[in-house]
Amino acid sequence: MKTDDLLEAIVADGARRPAPIPARLAGALALGGLAAGALLLASIGVRPDIGSALQTWRFVAKIAILLACLAAALWASAQLARPDADRRRVLAALLVPVAALAAAVAWELATTSAETWQARAIGTNSRLCLTAVTLLAVAPLVLLLAALRAGAPRSPAIAGAVAGLLAGSVGAVLYGLHCFDDSPLFVALWYSPAIALVALAGALAGSRALRW
Repeated sequence: MKTDDLLEAIVADGARRPAPIPARLAGALALGGLAAGALLLASIGVRPDIGSALQTWRFVAKIAILLACLAAALWASAQLARPDADRRRVLAALLVPVAALAAAVAWELATTSAETWQARAIGTNSRLCLTAVTLLAVAPLVLLLAALRAGAPRSPAIAGAVAGLLAGSVGAVLYGLHCFDDSPLFVALWYSPAIALVALAGALAGSRALRW
């Protein structure tokens, strides 16, 4: 092969270089979020008092905590796609939204009467929360697992679980725009198990889909 031909082949190979994992995850997250958002709008929609809800600390805290969970899971997914991922750093990142939710719950308990705790925790539509968050997470989870197949996770099950955590966070953020239950107690009692269920599904799917 001539030198010019070799250089052209190298350039062509570089041009075909696949997108890095973070970019793939971001694309999957965007597409999955759009699909889930369209499902939300076509089914239950956004709460009509969203403007006034934005003026309350509980609604803002709910969405902020869920977005923090989404951001932490996105970073963790990108890290776990590599075989040399530092799991301690990943765990530390994932504990940030947990700590934020715990602080919000503590503030709620400290500033409200004990007689109201049960009503705040049960809310008005807990079953819909579990169902909607799970269903809204399906498309993001499928796309995120497909994106992670380009990586080389040391533990496919753990990488799949964190992808499920990310997908569940997407579903939770979107459902949070519909949900009238803004108490941190409700978020801890109902949103958390819904996200955990998606994470479990991600672990089971990832243990096979992400094996290499």
